[in-house]
Amino acid sequence: MIHMKKTLIILGIILFLLGAGGVAAAYYILFAPNTQNTKDITVSVPRNATLADVMDAFDNQEILKNESTFGLAVKIMRFKTMRCGKYNITPRMRNYDLVRMLRAGQHYPVKFSFNNIRTMRQFVDHVGNRFFFEPKELAALLLDPDFLQKYNVTPATAPTLFIPNTYEIFYDVTPEEFIDKLYSYTKHFWNERRRALADSIGLTPVEVATLASIVEEENFRPSEKAVIAGLYINRLRKGMLLQSDPTVKYAIHDFARQRILNSDLQVESPYNTYKYKGLPPGPIRIPEASTMDSVLHYRHHNYLYMCAKEDFSGYHNFTASAAEHARNAARYRAALNKQNIKR
Repeated sequence: MIHMKKTLIILGIILFLLGAGGVAAAYYILFAPNTQNTKDITVSVPRNATLADVMDAFDNQEILKNESTFGLAVKIMRFKTMRCGKYNITPRMRNYDLVRMLRAGQHYPVKFSFNNIRTMRQFVDHVGNRFFFEPKELAALLLDPDFLQKYNVTPATAPTLFIPNTYEIFYDVTPEEFIDKLYSYTKHFWNERRRALADSIGLTPVEVATLASIVEEENFRPSEKAVIAGLYINRLRKGMLLQSDPTVKYAIHDFARQRILNSDLQVESPYNTYKYKGLPPGPIRIPEASTMDSVLHYRHHNYLYMCAKEDFSGYHNFTASAAEHARNAARYRAALNKQNIKR
């Protein structure tokens, strides 16, 4: 509204100076249709663009009928600062509307939600074109060790920067600002109390997130998460291999696999916890906040083994006995065979 008043004042001065003969010219410059496209076209204005850049973008897509009148409209409306964005140019737009649109920019909030993300590639694909930056820009940052160093993470541990939730982020953020915004919530999650709990377990926040990612892949049900977390903590403390099937699925890049074969257990990967002791190099998914809390408040027990129940309910049989675990595993294999599930 303020811009409109200023424009009308400027227009009034011009009309006063030019007289009646200038009325038609001024009206034509500002309010006559000046786009010749017959359907909606998206024009991208890069950051730090100049008027010449905008004119070039319009020229490349043959937007304007008359470039001179647009240039005059820019001067009349005292438009100087070009704002980045992807602008929708409709047929028969007026110079006045074009300038107002460019002046307003695209600094508006976007609701961004995510969950059930395993890899950074999936995360980038999910972000897609929701924001002004290109997905490849975000992907490059998440693979850049120098950039990630500021957060004390690596490409392998980059998933720990994020926590699934719904966020409100401005459309015109840079990819750096996007990561910073999401990370600010992660920093808030890792308050002094949670850091103290992680330290009491002997894990860093990154290690808690990594363990939580395994727990979540084993079973997302709240009733089992703390139990599974306790089992893996028991194994870590005893120096045992974690022997987690989800880490093997991650290593072989087959998340739909229902049955892990002996050949799968031989895959050469630091994520194969049947071959390498300790936690894998990083999370095998972006874990929920609730799952990280399940790790921090893990169930104390003496379980060392778990096997999916043969009823395919998604729940597990837990035991501290290797012999009992072998029996549980045999029943589960028999159930797989009965269903003819080979992979």
